[in-house]
Amino acid sequence: MLLQTFNLEESKLLIRFLIEDFTNIPRQQISLNFSQRISESQILKIHFGVKDLIKGTPLQYILGKASFLDWDFTVNEDVLIPRPETEEFVTLISESIHNNTELNIIDIGTGSGCIAIALNKLTNANVTAVDISTGALNIAKQNAVNLDADIKFIKLDILDKEQWKETESKYDIIVSNPPYVRELEKKLIQDNVLHFEPGLALFVDNSNPLIFYNAIANFALTNLKPNGELWFEINEYLASEMKELLEPNFSNIKIIKDFRGKDRFCRATLLTY
Repeated sequence: MLLQTFNLEESKLLIRFLIEDFTNIPRQQISLNFSQRISESQILKIHFGVKDLIKGTPLQYILGKASFLDWDFTVNEDVLIPRPETEEFVTLISESIHNNTELNIIDIGTGSGCIAIALNKLTNANVTAVDISTGALNIAKQNAVNLDADIKFIKLDILDKEQWKETESKYDIIVSNPPYVRELEKKLIQDNVLHFEPGLALFVDNSNPLIFYNAIANFALTNLKPNGELWFEINEYLASEMKELLEPNFSNIKIIKDFRGKDRFCRATLLTY
């Protein structure tokens, strides 16, 4: 049945991940441990894991964790599964900081907390993380505890200007990977993403696809320090529109391609008058 969804090599790898996680046998050593007995409960976990894979459930949700840079993050269907391009995003930001540990950073739409926690671990900056979803914040807080990260969490709807006062300080860097997939792009999304990952964190209306970027840019006008920076992960099809949105109030606007050659990141500096 699994071969109806995945090719042979993919199926073998997925089974190895399930066996490794549910039996604690490293997947590279499974072929050397064929004689090792495993319990009935472990067999059942593997069995139900395979059934979930056949249904399209992402492996990370089955295992309850996803790898991001050097860490394992707890994930469930309240949060997006961290992507390789977001690892690249965090690496670019951390390398730009040059070991300045006195910085205040805010991550807007934190989800699993992977961006906020990784930046705290990599730079020792003071990091605040906000999200509208209580479920996502619960997962992010759990990850912060598990990974010994010092993060301040705030439940906040960035689209509600009245809630901006919930943040307590000005920031050197505002970071965000907000929802940016237009409804018209749903046909490009894989089924296991479309049916299992939270649409709240993925999709925006076709008529106003930059709604979150516009709100965050306005938030930055009063909550970013002079010469502070905005860092966005963006929709590859809307890079020109992103530059146009930021040009009235920001300088040094740069669109940066990801490792796949797609326009994926935006960096900008707040203008000072």
